[in-house]
Amino acid sequence: MVQSADYIPKSEADIIKKSKAQSTREGTTTLRHEKRFKNALTENASRPWGVPFHRTCQPCSVAAAPPRLSTGLGSMAPIGVQLQIDDHHVVIDNGILQITLSNPEGIVTGVRYNSLDNVLEVLDNENQRGYWDVVWSALDGSGKTGIFEVIRATSFKVIVESEELVEVSFSRPWDPSLKGKFVPLNIDKRFILLRGCSGFYTYAIYEHLGSQDSQAFSLGETRVFVGAHYAGDDLIPKFGQGEPWKKVFGPVFIYLNTVAGEEDPLTLWDDAKRQMMVEVSSWPYSFPSSEDFPKSNQRGNVYGKLLVHDRFVHDHDMPTNGAYVGLATPGEAGSWQRECKDYQFWTETCENGDFSIKNIRTGTYNLYAWVPGFLGDYRNEVAITITPGCNINVGTLIYEPPRNGPTLWEIGIPDRSAAEFYVPDPNPQYVNKLFLDQPKNKFRQYGLWEKYGELYPQEDLVFTVGESDYSKDWFYAQVPRKKEDKSYEGTTWQIKFKLENIQRSATYILRIALAGASLAELQVRANDRNKPRPLFTTGLIGRDNAIPRHGIHGLYWLYSIDVLGSLLLEGDNTFYLTQTRSQSPFQAIMYDYIRLEGPNPKALV
Repeated sequence: MVQSADYIPKSEADIIKKSKAQSTREGTTTLRHEKRFKNALTENASRPWGVPFHRTCQPCSVAAAPPRLSTGLGSMAPIGVQLQIDDHHVVIDNGILQITLSNPEGIVTGVRYNSLDNVLEVLDNENQRGYWDVVWSALDGSGKTGIFEVIRATSFKVIVESEELVEVSFSRPWDPSLKGKFVPLNIDKRFILLRGCSGFYTYAIYEHLGSQDSQAFSLGETRVFVGAHYAGDDLIPKFGQGEPWKKVFGPVFIYLNTVAGEEDPLTLWDDAKRQMMVEVSSWPYSFPSSEDFPKSNQRGNVYGKLLVHDRFVHDHDMPTNGAYVGLATPGEAGSWQRECKDYQFWTETCENGDFSIKNIRTGTYNLYAWVPGFLGDYRNEVAITITPGCNINVGTLIYEPPRNGPTLWEIGIPDRSAAEFYVPDPNPQYVNKLFLDQPKNKFRQYGLWEKYGELYPQEDLVFTVGESDYSKDWFYAQVPRKKEDKSYEGTTWQIKFKLENIQRSATYILRIALAGASLAELQVRANDRNKPRPLFTTGLIGRDNAIPRHGIHGLYWLYSIDVLGSLLLEGDNTFYLTQTRSQSPFQAIMYDYIRLEGPNPKALV
């Protein structure tokens, strides 16, 4: 499945393949069922932990190619697209595949491809095969929460019918009489089939009317695009009564391909990845008919250069190769991370720091960035207004990351991930063989959090600066320890380090960046583990589900903690990091990076 970045899901371009090799059947689960089919998802690009981007720096960009050229491996010659309508079904056929949708509900009941009459699970009820759905909660005090709803349309309409393409609409309006029964959105589901294309497109337009009759609610999930499973409540969009909002989700592309005989099935995967690049290079598609999905000439572009200035690393400004630069709703530095209602557009910088963000919807944005290897978030104070056809040069932007003094010691890499830390081997009972012998994906195993208690059954982790190795001696997540009675207890990690020539009247800075947190609280103490009042506490933070869902990062948190020189000792020192919450095994934090900075030399002068 390939998705347009216009809808802002967890990834910009995903692709699902359907394969057929003699008696072996593998294929898409986008259309609901996993009994017969194996999901094969390729992610072309993702936003910095959640935002889609296009890497558009020349010469890296992919030459545009029309998606209609795809016919899948072994597909027959293209013919004109045909549309058939009866009282209960709508059938669209291009000679390669045939899609059957219920009329007027707009449920995908059948996908015929090659010799398979239906790649969907025919034992399922027709209404449970391929559908758009939502999980929503009322915010009006009615107590209606976590309502799962399959979007069943009430009206069918032909939008475009030609031999080149067919686009159809299945819509369902909302009015106050439906309050509490259906999600308070007008929803228009669209399906498109092109001539010669071994797949079909679908997108939807969601609208919350700006009327006081429009119920307040939260959108906990709309499959693929919005979901709380990974980042939790922070990324659930919430709408007040009468708050106007409209958003296009998609188009997504459901691609089918096949091999015959003894041909290597991995050929399907390679073909699917090639098709993904065709789809990405063709974005934004020119063929969707809705005026809510603007064409390329109705969008704008922004380009410029991003450099970093950190005088404790280098005297001169440094280029940012691989930094993430994006446009999102105006807000504070880093606010893009939790903004989940509107559109965002992201890219990566090239080796010299140049960036180009193309095909941006009209509107007003702030420019945001973050740079792997450096702490913090960049935000350009000047709002950017995108108009149709504009090409805005923002010039050279300088990011000055948080810094007070020279680095005395550091643990980890500031990249918003805990991947560089120690990830244990999985329990053989739970091992997922798919990720064996893949060091970069070692964390994608069930039950790794339980390994902490096995490694540290009595005493907690102790890290000695200058002796310990964070890739071996720093556990990837600070989780509660499981006790013999099956309950859990909080844990206290120690960082031991030596200091000389302490400036007792000066201020040192301890910077702690977290790669994720789940209903956790981190307390920091200096040289006195039992001091009643900690030097610093985060308070209760985070609703990430990254650890139980085999992730290595969630949302990013950055704390800068003043440490008076009078709290430090000549020679041996210890920071105590206590994660106090322990009602469940998943109340935990993942560290990104920790750094102790010396006093600011200018302040000392």
